[in-house]
Amino acid sequence: MTDHLMKMRQDAETIFRSGISAVQPEAAIKRHCRLDDARLIIGENGFDLSGFQNIFAVGAGKAGAPMAKAVEDILGDRITDGIVVVKYDHVCKTGKVRLMEAGHPIPDENGQTGANAVMEMAGQASSSDLVICLISGGGSALLPLPAIGLTLKDKQDTAQLLLDCGATIHEVNTIRKHISMIKGGRLAEAAFPAPVITLILSDVVGDNLDVIASGPTVPDSGTFRDCLTILNKYDISDKLPRAVKEFIHSGAQGKITDTPKKGNPVFEKTTTSIVGSNMDAIREAEKKAKELGYNVLVLSSMIQGETKTVACVHTAIAKEIRKTGRPLPPPACILSGGETTVTIRGGGKGGRNQEFALAAAMDLAGEENILVMSGGTDGTDGPTDAAGAFADTDTMKRASALEMNPASFLNNNDSYHFFEKTNDLVITGPTNTNVMDLRIVLVV
Repeated sequence: MTDHLMKMRQDAETIFRSGISAVQPEAAIKRHCRLDDARLIIGENGFDLSGFQNIFAVGAGKAGAPMAKAVEDILGDRITDGIVVVKYDHVCKTGKVRLMEAGHPIPDENGQTGANAVMEMAGQASSSDLVICLISGGGSALLPLPAIGLTLKDKQDTAQLLLDCGATIHEVNTIRKHISMIKGGRLAEAAFPAPVITLILSDVVGDNLDVIASGPTVPDSGTFRDCLTILNKYDISDKLPRAVKEFIHSGAQGKITDTPKKGNPVFEKTTTSIVGSNMDAIREAEKKAKELGYNVLVLSSMIQGETKTVACVHTAIAKEIRKTGRPLPPPACILSGGETTVTIRGGGKGGRNQEFALAAAMDLAGEENILVMSGGTDGTDGPTDAAGAFADTDTMKRASALEMNPASFLNNNDSYHFFEKTNDLVITGPTNTNVMDLRIVLVV
């Protein structure tokens, strides 16, 4: 690897870590929330805590542990009890809020136990109590509470099918909400008539409140008929567990009550605030890139689509910069966020960020001094221990020296083993936050 590319790799990692620093849950919550005597101030809203007998903290997500700690730091002994479900190993020391570790992205029995505990705690709240709900990315998988007549295995198989077919997170969560007893506003329904304050670290394109963690405390905009549309779009209806297929069809026929919608009384005393998002990470990454001397172009925090296609769009912009100096001259940094999808066709190991990097590396063959880094802000890309991967204009040369065929790895969705061999994996460990992905393209 050339000295230029090595320096660019170091810069990309510095930019990436700066972005993550902006969305650390504790700092994000404390920027938005403070206690003024007996009033909890959240943004421009104030809540008088003196009239509440109990304050319960519940929630779920990869960032749940530090979010819980931040709320404990702010409220102290005012918290009566709490339970938050987090991904395995995504923990920190908390006081009254108990942490339960569970499976992600495929739900497991610990998650079901945790979801039951969350619902029970919310259900015991009265009108003189306050429920604070802490939600972050991963909450959907971490709160698996199957609808009546369905099993955890049904939900596991459905989740895997949706992940493999390339459905967007919006589509995945639309179906998750409708086969659940806690998602799609059902948690707010359980807590009613207690007031509910929800603090959210968003991992969803567009920050749609009813999509983040499948919106357990907000009105659901989707319907059972929307579920059928999604199943037909990906032609997976016949691959669903039989009980799930029958449940969704019954719902579409009006035989099962749909999720609570806007205007439902259960939402009259609910308040929701987003305390951190992908754009927050991008803004901080932009600031750091400028400090390092790069001209910066922020594409969007809402990038979606098939990973391989999105990667080639990014590399096309990079090549244009090298050739014509447009849309900005080198040294240039292109930043984007969002969440792409991978349609699984092979039996390999990887994630959307590693697949993005591999597709980019193949498209950059023959170019000079372009580097790509794509990583998940949670430190985990798909079912791997990598956050993502680096790719540059020498990646294909390194692969050739190792006698590897990049196309075969890409076709087998085996980007992890490709980058493991080229020593290009990005390993951060759990970051205890999650605001989707951050992609960095450097051109000098």
